[in-house]
Amino acid sequence: MKKERRPIGQLLKERGLVTEFEIQEALQIQREQGGSLGEILLEMGVVDEKDILFALAIQSGMEMVDLDDMEIPDEVIEKVDKAIVETYRVMPVEADDSKIVVAISDPANLGVLDDLRFMLDSEVEAVVATEDSIERAIERYYGGKEDESIEGVLAQVDEEAGVELVESRTDMDFEQLERDIHSKPVVRLLNLILLQAIKDKASDIHLEPFEDRFRVRYRVDGVLYEMTPPPLHLAPALISRVKVMANLDIAETRVPQDGRIELNIAGRPIDLRVSTLPTAFGESVVMRVLDRANVNLELDQLGLRPGEIEVVKQLVDRPHGIILVTGPTGSGKTTTLYSALNYANSPEIKILTAEDPVEYDLEGIVQVPVNEEIGVTFASLLRSFLRQDPDKILVGEIRDLETAEIAIQASLTGHVVFSTLHTNDAPSAITRMADLGVEPFLLAATLEAVIAQRLVRKICTNCRVEYEPSEEELLELELRPEEVEGKKFYYGKGCEQCNGIGYKGRTAIFEIMLMTEELRQLILENPPLDALRQAAREGGMKTLRDSGLLAIYDGITTIEEVVRETILTT
Repeated sequence: MKKERRPIGQLLKERGLVTEFEIQEALQIQREQGGSLGEILLEMGVVDEKDILFALAIQSGMEMVDLDDMEIPDEVIEKVDKAIVETYRVMPVEADDSKIVVAISDPANLGVLDDLRFMLDSEVEAVVATEDSIERAIERYYGGKEDESIEGVLAQVDEEAGVELVESRTDMDFEQLERDIHSKPVVRLLNLILLQAIKDKASDIHLEPFEDRFRVRYRVDGVLYEMTPPPLHLAPALISRVKVMANLDIAETRVPQDGRIELNIAGRPIDLRVSTLPTAFGESVVMRVLDRANVNLELDQLGLRPGEIEVVKQLVDRPHGIILVTGPTGSGKTTTLYSALNYANSPEIKILTAEDPVEYDLEGIVQVPVNEEIGVTFASLLRSFLRQDPDKILVGEIRDLETAEIAIQASLTGHVVFSTLHTNDAPSAITRMADLGVEPFLLAATLEAVIAQRLVRKICTNCRVEYEPSEEELLELELRPEEVEGKKFYYGKGCEQCNGIGYKGRTAIFEIMLMTEELRQLILENPPLDALRQAAREGGMKTLRDSGLLAIYDGITTIEEVVRETILTT
């Protein structure tokens, strides 16, 4: 029989810390304003944090410990790496071969125990201690230790460390592989790879086995950086451990697999989308890091200029029409669309999205994942959406004529439809839709705007310095020295904050093509792309290259980045 949780007020009252009158007063505040009873009693000043924590510990069936009065043995400290302790803000207090006991400061955050079971490959139990005492214990026991590095861990790894060299990929010893997955070097190395990637705000982690080496790379701000390569013999065990964490079949190495690993690091939900691919030399794994704490879905944080923000808001507020966002994979299209929906999101507006996959959860918005294996396609979802009484609809991508036609139908029946296309610039979206088979008169009637975008790296503000660009650099932008007189140019020298790269973070540059009467008329004539570009520019469209130049002059990015991400259009 499940034991009933005792109310926190009752536990505090039994200890003589609060009176019945104070509990009733706190309950009245809770009814009027909401919030937890413990926090309200804290604000009233009748109890302190330690009292609340003790009551929460009893309520959760956990023991309360005083870390300041404890002496934790070195062998316990050795069980948990410094990187994990500092990331999760926990403190190991006991350990044996079967389990590790850690002190946590929030008895309600049991998700951290699941993460630690993954990370430590051990059963984990919790006791409760105050946040301050955990901080002091981390400083006391780990303060003198050097930060773990991949190089440091690799220096301790050799073939005698419990991982055997796999000679054959086709005749794999799965009993040995099972042992390798749980060996300390593999567990520690993968933990460090994951934690380092999340700390460096990497968007992807690549594990790639080759004939004579095993490569680990991170993608940070759109650029891949190679890490110190682990020994080749660790590849099968490391990759299999990722598959175990993602609930994939480690025995199946001949077909691609997809899974996910959900972590909660320091209160931040981290979603790792795992994709495996069979190669000639073993499985290649890519983990897409979705760190929801790093995503800002405010329109004014995307890189839009003040005038452009107002234009986008007006587009989102329209009663009907199609708004397309275009650009290559990884150019930030989804973030732009989410930000637009976030701006539109209100109790009076019904918003539906069809996504492949759903990348971030948006409160108050109905999000539906595409699953083509069972026939749940963009087109079929879009058709169903029209019976769900929506105001605004997001279709992750228009891939075929069927999806395009239903999007047009939705627009004609009074809905705003947002979607994406893969094209090089905004005017190309019109020719792409025509290539899919969309009738020009329908496109002219429903399309409201096309937004093309690219992501450029931002100069690190800590090491940014002004400089005079050479004529060769200006020529890359097709500019003459006299055209940039009075303009300032910057680059990043490289510093500790940006890991010596000179860039930190990314921003988007935009090309917004609003549909004018001239453009609508032109679409009916099935014009060449150059004619569309010319008409769009005459209608006030600023090209990606124009937006890039403004970002250069504002000291946000460099000539190199804009040249790399944009082309000059006539």
